[in-house]
Amino acid sequence: MSLTFPNRSRSYDEAGQRIRFVGHDGMFQISFSVAADAMSKMQPGTAADEAGYLAAFDTASSSIHDVARNAYARTRKSIYVLTAADFR
Repeated sequence: MSLTFPNRSRSYDEAGQRIRFVGHDGMFQISFSVAADAMSKMQPGTAADEAGYLAAFDTASSSIHDVARNAYARTRKSIYVLTAADFR
């Protein structure tokens, strides 16, 4: 099965400075997060707060999901933290 993102929900983890979201591979749930600094690099001018990071995530969700799929295809783990280096 391939990784899908049927649930559009995402949340901001202030302590970890990242946006969390989940993907599904069949019945398995895969946890992802994107570092806030990666969001700022992807979307220059992003406000450095929860609303800004979530808005940037929503704008770039297709490319974020593509990067998440690529990471998952390389190493099938249950948790991923995507950083700016993943978005080249």
